[in-house]
Amino acid sequence: MTTGYLCLVLHAHLPFVRHPEHNDFLEEDWFYEGMTETYLPLLDVFERLASEGIDFRITINLSPTLCAMMSDSLLCERYRKRLAALRALSEREVVRTRDHPLLNASAQMYRAKFKRCWELFVDQCHGNILGAFRKFQDAGKIEIIACAATHGFLPLMLQREAQRAQIEVGVGEYRRHFGRNPKGIWLPECAYAPGLDGLLSEAGLRYFFLETHGLITGSPRPRFGVYAPAYCPSGVAAFSRDMETAHQVWSADHGYPGDPQYREFYRDIGYDLDYSEIKPYLHEDGVRRGVGMKYHRVTGPGPLSDKDLYNPAAAREVAARHAGNFMFNRERQIEHLAGFLGRPPVIVAMYDAELFGHWWYEGIDFLDFLFRKVQFDQNVFKMITPSEYLEKYPDNQVLEPSASSWGDKGYYEVWLNGANDWIYRHLHVLEERMVSLARRTPSEMGLKKRALDQAAREVLLAQASDWAFLMTAGTATAYARQRTEEHMGRFLALDEAIQSNRIDPEDLRDLESKDNIFPQIDYRVYNGDHPRSPIFKKEVGRI
Repeated sequence: MTTGYLCLVLHAHLPFVRHPEHNDFLEEDWFYEGMTETYLPLLDVFERLASEGIDFRITINLSPTLCAMMSDSLLCERYRKRLAALRALSEREVVRTRDHPLLNASAQMYRAKFKRCWELFVDQCHGNILGAFRKFQDAGKIEIIACAATHGFLPLMLQREAQRAQIEVGVGEYRRHFGRNPKGIWLPECAYAPGLDGLLSEAGLRYFFLETHGLITGSPRPRFGVYAPAYCPSGVAAFSRDMETAHQVWSADHGYPGDPQYREFYRDIGYDLDYSEIKPYLHEDGVRRGVGMKYHRVTGPGPLSDKDLYNPAAAREVAARHAGNFMFNRERQIEHLAGFLGRPPVIVAMYDAELFGHWWYEGIDFLDFLFRKVQFDQNVFKMITPSEYLEKYPDNQVLEPSASSWGDKGYYEVWLNGANDWIYRHLHVLEERMVSLARRTPSEMGLKKRALDQAAREVLLAQASDWAFLMTAGTATAYARQRTEEHMGRFLALDEAIQSNRIDPEDLRDLESKDNIFPQIDYRVYNGDHPRSPIFKKEVGRI
């Protein structure tokens, strides 16, 4: 008998950053780094596990904006060139460091990694990384879930049609990329407000994820805490984050990534090498920046200049120990919970996917070890996806979750504060005007429909929660403000052109080329009468 379950959930998301007007662009590096350090290494783990007959389960959200970049021919070609440059750099580094054992061990590690990324992306996937993820979903190993169109912060949208558009466009993109209806959704920033579950039900979704207190402070209180899902009034299930697993990985003071043997994120050869050696691998502006090859370890809290050299073999051993510790703690946690819950508990461990491999370099090894240890080294729990759990245990409590997010302090302050509150009075005007346009022109064709579709794209792009977050964090603030203002301005220009019937085909074509996301969008998604996804009709048990 299985005592309980572990539901591991990774949220993979980046804002839509694509600048065809420039040969290279700083913020596009976010995508290229994610590909090399997180997304392709995750696929590599899945490939190895499958080839060795190791069963595994993991739930992954690939956001629509990330999917758009993964399937964009321009960005994929730029990534291929970036990867080729990294391979060339790593070859040079292997030669340069040949007389220093530790440096050379790291250089060889990077050379092998970049080579494997090339094999996966170019030789095996032929640039179609989404197809590779889809293969593992079709095999029943991973469950890919949907997300709102541009990761818009749903509770701060005043128009219900605007919330619905974010959800419906996201679900439509999921169908386009993965050839099936999604079973669940990742709410952007895990941000929930009472009533949103009704829109999820309309979109045919069965479940979503909440921050811990979103369920704990629900009404009535959950009988099983966060260790079982609960049904919202609409019948959509809410799974909630277990904070013990969160602290073990996320905590700056006690989490695994802070181990002194692990790789230091902030010290990079882009800053350490002589300028003449690194210049060929920088952007056209020649400004020093990180290139992804780092030779030092966390060591301690001192300055970067005092960091000790990284030892890949030692770090991998620590990752194996941490995976064993994580598994041991889940065994004890599940045994303890099962003793008084009266049903097998499910531990929902939720993380940003980019933590693994990007911020925490050894996080990919950690996952690889964890999957193997769960299969061979214990018999207390199994890994499971949310839809599998609901099939096994369809009887769950009904309650109304409370307003919440997984941001700092648990509510909406990260996305609504003095650093970014100015955006919302403008966003609300855009949402209202887009809804009005859709209602007043319900059956446009040709050039006017193209303009209306583009206007819808600009609203969605302006709503991305990433821009408000970056303004709060104080990182890439100028870029976040620029993107917000650009999409607002483009929408207002389109709105004026549509209403005056003076649409310039060349201007429209230019916007469609720059903001080319969501090729199948239909502006009528903002029309309250527009046909939507079939409502999920399966009967659910309630206790």
